[in-house]
Amino acid sequence: MQALDEARVLRKVALRLLPFIGLLYFVAYLDRVNVGYAALTMNADIGLSAAAYGAGAGIFFLGYFLFEVPSNLILEKVGARRWIARIMVSWGLLSAGMALIDGPVAFYVVRFLLGVAEAGFFPGMILYLTYWFPWSERGRIVAAFMLAIPISAVVGAPLSTALLDVSVFGLAGWRTMFLLEGLPAVVLGVVVFFWMTDRPAAAAWLSDPEKATLQQALDRDHVAAEDSHLHSLRHALTSPKVWKYAFVYFGAVMGSYGLGLWMPQIVKGFGGLTNQQTGLVTAVPYLLAAIAMLLWGRHADRTGERLWHFILPALLAAGGFLLAATSRETAVQFAGLALGAIGVNGACSAFWALPTRFLRASAAAGGIALINSVGNLAGYLGPYVMGFLRERTGAYGAGLLALSAALVASALLAPAWSRRRSLALTPGSV
Repeated sequence: MQALDEARVLRKVALRLLPFIGLLYFVAYLDRVNVGYAALTMNADIGLSAAAYGAGAGIFFLGYFLFEVPSNLILEKVGARRWIARIMVSWGLLSAGMALIDGPVAFYVVRFLLGVAEAGFFPGMILYLTYWFPWSERGRIVAAFMLAIPISAVVGAPLSTALLDVSVFGLAGWRTMFLLEGLPAVVLGVVVFFWMTDRPAAAAWLSDPEKATLQQALDRDHVAAEDSHLHSLRHALTSPKVWKYAFVYFGAVMGSYGLGLWMPQIVKGFGGLTNQQTGLVTAVPYLLAAIAMLLWGRHADRTGERLWHFILPALLAAGGFLLAATSRETAVQFAGLALGAIGVNGACSAFWALPTRFLRASAAAGGIALINSVGNLAGYLGPYVMGFLRERTGAYGAGLLALSAALVASALLAPAWSRRRSLALTPGSV
C-alpha cells in the first residue's frame, strides 16, 4: 500500500511540475539556439563569416561558464521561485534585444550577455528536481524535463524559419524572430514568481500525508550510498570525481551544440530547400530524438543501470556524425545527422542521473553548476570548431569528425568515474 501511495504522490508531483518547467526550458533552449535559424539570413545582413558566426554563437557559453556556479548558489539561498523568475526576465529581454544588433561586435556582446543572464537556469532546474524526486525516478524525470531540447527543435525549427519571412515594425525577418521569441520568457518569468513552489514543505497543493510520503521517499534516497556522498561546497568544487564528470559531459555538450547551432545551415546546404522547408526537415531528427529520450529514460529507471545508458547513446551519436562526415549521399548524410541528434540527446539526459546520486546540500548546488558550466564550455568550442573548419575546408565533414571524436572520448572516459558498485544501483541500494 505504501509503494502505491508513493507512486501516486510522485505522479501528482510530476504532473504539477514537469509540464511547467519543461515549458520554461523549451523557451530557454529556443532562445539559446534560434540564432542557428537566424543565421540563414542574418549572417549576410550583418557581415558574419562562418568562423565569426561560430565564435559568436558559442560565446554565449563563456558568459554562462563565468556565472554558473555563483548563480546556482544564489538559487539555493533565495529559492528557485525568485531566482528563476529573475533569470527568465533578464534573458528574455536580452534575447529580444538581439533584434537590434547591427554587426559582429554587437552580435558577440549580446550573445555573451545572454549567457550571463541565463547562467544557473539549467543546473538550477536539475537541483530543483532533486528536491522533489528520489534518485530511482530521475532517469525518466530528467529525460522528461530535457525533452524540451528536441521539442524546441521540432516546434522551433519550422516556427523560426517561418518568422524569417515575417516583418513586424518594418524589421527584417530574423530581427522579428528574435523579438517575438524573446518576449515569452519575460511573461513566463512573471508567472514563475507566482506559480513555482520552492520545496515540498511549502506546497499548498500537497496534503500533509502526501508531503510525509514524499519526504520518506527522499529520506530513504539520501541514506543510500551515504559514504560516497559529498555535502559541502568545498568538497564538491575540489572533488576529482566532480571534475571527471565535467570532462565527460564536455564531449556530450560539444556534440549537442555543434550539431544544434549548425544543423539548419547543414540541411540548407543539401540544396533546393527554402528556409521553411529547411525548418521542417531539421525538425525530423529531433522528433525521433524526443521519442527515444523518453523510452531510454524509462529503461534506465526500470533496470537501475546508469553508466551504459550514457555510453551507448554517446557512441551512437559519434557513429552518426562519422557517417554524415564521410558519406557523399545526401540521404545517408541526413540519416547520420538524425542518429547524432538521437544519440547526443539520449546521452545528455541519461548523464544527470549520475552526479545527482552523490551530491547533497551545498555540494549539489555547486557541484551540479560546476559540471554544467565546464561541460558547457564545449558549447563554445563545438560551434567554433564547426565554423572554423567549414571556412578552412569549404565543407562540414571535418567539423562533424571533430564532434564524433569528442563523443568517443566522453564514452571512453566515462567508466573512470563510476565505481563498480555504482554501475547498476537499484533504488535504496548501496
